[in-house]
Amino acid sequence: MAGAPGAGKSTVARLLLAALRPVPALLDKDTLFSGFVAEVLAAHGRSYGEREGAWYDAHVKVHEYGGMTAAAREIRSAGCPAMLVAPFTGQIRDPARWRAWAADLGGEPVRLVWVRSDAATLRERLDLRGRSRDSGKVERFAEFLDRVRPDEPPPVAHAEIDNRLSAPPLAGQVAALLSGPRAG
Repeated sequence: MAGAPGAGKSTVARLLLAALRPVPALLDKDTLFSGFVAEVLAAHGRSYGEREGAWYDAHVKVHEYGGMTAAAREIRSAGCPAMLVAPFTGQIRDPARWRAWAADLGGEPVRLVWVRSDAATLRERLDLRGRSRDSGKVERFAEFLDRVRPDEPPPVAHAEIDNRLSAPPLAGQVAALLSGPRAG
């Protein structure tokens, strides 16, 4: 499950978890690493809201995603499905990196569900949720949008869930996703 922060990945994940059998193990980046990230940022004198950017990617995100990947590979090796929830911006924007990451996850099948959003929707949701961890995104919103490209489909095979303010209800989109052909 990938998409920009604030796009609605957790909401879509909950809908999928309610419908999938067997229920996959949920590995949500924020649930797993939020406290750890806060401590790393504080230890390095970084802002609590710095959750994007080159320093974060090199010193934090690489470890978050590495831990999620290793856990998913271990879960899958036992025959259990896993659902990972995070932006995964780097992985979904580069086909070669996507293939390498799918292999690191234990190989196919790996399916991408991408949650589409747009600038207006993200801004409204980030403002409404009012989380201090989003402060860096809100303060440098144009840079944030350039990094996450919320309305630009990834160049890798994916199923899309549209969660823009103008989109149809999520429950119907998830039901259609589950009843339609599998994303390649």
